[in-house]
Amino acid sequence: MIKGHGDDSYQYPHIETDFSSNICANGNHQVLMAHLATCPHLIDHYPEPEAWSLERMIAEKHGLDPSQVIVTSGATEAIYLIAQAFPFSAEIPKPTFSEYEDACTMFPRTDTAHRMLWLCNPNNPTGDVYDQSVIDSMLARYDLLVVDQSYEYYTDRFVMNPQWAARMPNVIQIHSLTKTYCVPGLRLGYITTHRSLAEHIRLYLRPWSVSALSVEAGKFLLQHDDLRCTPNLNEAMRLRDMLEQIDGILTQETNTNFMLCQFESGSASHLKDYLARKHQMLIRDASNFRGLTARHFRIAAQQPHENDALVEAIKAYMKEQTCTKQ
Repeated sequence: MIKGHGDDSYQYPHIETDFSSNICANGNHQVLMAHLATCPHLIDHYPEPEAWSLERMIAEKHGLDPSQVIVTSGATEAIYLIAQAFPFSAEIPKPTFSEYEDACTMFPRTDTAHRMLWLCNPNNPTGDVYDQSVIDSMLARYDLLVVDQSYEYYTDRFVMNPQWAARMPNVIQIHSLTKTYCVPGLRLGYITTHRSLAEHIRLYLRPWSVSALSVEAGKFLLQHDDLRCTPNLNEAMRLRDMLEQIDGILTQETNTNFMLCQFESGSASHLKDYLARKHQMLIRDASNFRGLTARHFRIAAQQPHENDALVEAIKAYMKEQTCTKQ
């Protein structure tokens, strides 16, 4: 899906508050930007064909061998690499991140004897976190289990440890430095997995897919855990509670900073357009997630005063709709 994701502020002028992207609201980029400003020489040369230096640092951080880590241009490149490398019969729960299905469609299934399952944990767009017992049961049922843990630092629930998972011969984990450090423009993700699976995936790597500045940024960020984004989950719950009190809106429970909402009757795209044009706020129209409807939208909590303003704007929208119907 080239279009239809969150953070599409390019479609609207003067957006001031972005609730559409799940990226944590409290990222601090000044220190990273100051560091990258000291590295202009990096743009004069090709980057490493594969980001070996960053892979070594990630491996050390997780207690893995570098052969078990593959750095990618965002988690999305990892998804497409895995789909290409393992053309198995794929099962994908719904609703979830659309790129799993898109990647599997791009690389048709040629091996239908083997079965693979894609899990997003925590799940986008619902914010659910799979219990480890559920994941363990899946390990016995599928030839390959792909677990996308891009939002692993956006929850206080337990998620699978890379060191443990990399010992399993049928588990592939996807991680996102993009989300961990709130740097979506840099496109930084990585795979951790069993050595034999990693060796096979590397056959499909494109050279120089990760830029030199992104590699340098990743190495710097890994040395500064204080720059890691930590969502305010209490604030997210407060926002959810406020939305729940608005007549005509249902909000699902969540274990993250983002939440899936639904009109009892109404249009998510109409609300999105109203908020963008009248209040300079951007939400995620979730109608294009497989399994959802035109009534679904997703919101990621921001700062308290911004969340309060969003709730008041949605109340104004609901009141306006009621008056129009009368």
